[in-house]
Amino acid sequence: MRTRDTNKENSIRKQAIEMVVKEGLDGFSMQKLAKAAGVSPATLYIYYKDREDLINQIATEISLRLMESSLQGIHPKMSFADGMEIQWKNRLKFYLENMDEMEFIEQIRYSPLYETIRQVIRQKFGDVLGSFVMNAINRGEMMPLPFEVYWAIAFAPLYQLIKFHSQGRSHANDEFTINDEMVNMTLKLVLKALKP
Repeated sequence: MRTRDTNKENSIRKQAIEMVVKEGLDGFSMQKLAKAAGVSPATLYIYYKDREDLINQIATEISLRLMESSLQGIHPKMSFADGMEIQWKNRLKFYLENMDEMEFIEQIRYSPLYETIRQVIRQKFGDVLGSFVMNAINRGEMMPLPFEVYWAIAFAPLYQLIKFHSQGRSHANDEFTINDEMVNMTLKLVLKALKP
């Protein structure tokens, strides 16, 4: 049995992310990946069972890093405003430092492959996030809402700003770069919208 080579594994991972970002899942195959990474197709199977396993492993690892980064400095009893500000800053930093990886996740998010990843995230981080939100509701800092409504109001505005930034433009402007003033303004409106 051949041993794992960390450099090869990292090269395969990097090439897989780049290929999925550029060509989407439909254009991604183990054969193409092996060629792009400069390894034999058999080498891929040292690290991954198949195409689905490769995508799941990479997407799960990125998603867990994102959530761990997002929740750094968060504890369930902190004020809702402070916790949201920390999460926004953490998420923004992670996204800006890992644009290709986040584009990779966006490609996976709308495929059946994402279900496994979603379950892993919920199992690992659901308690912390749930406690944080429930404590905010119990203290009267946030109105009770269905999860989907909360998430859409709490984080979609940040992700839209990040999307405009990654595209380098918005619907209104041919050039767009995210900045702290814009992020803070948006967060204030989000917090206001979530208050009872």
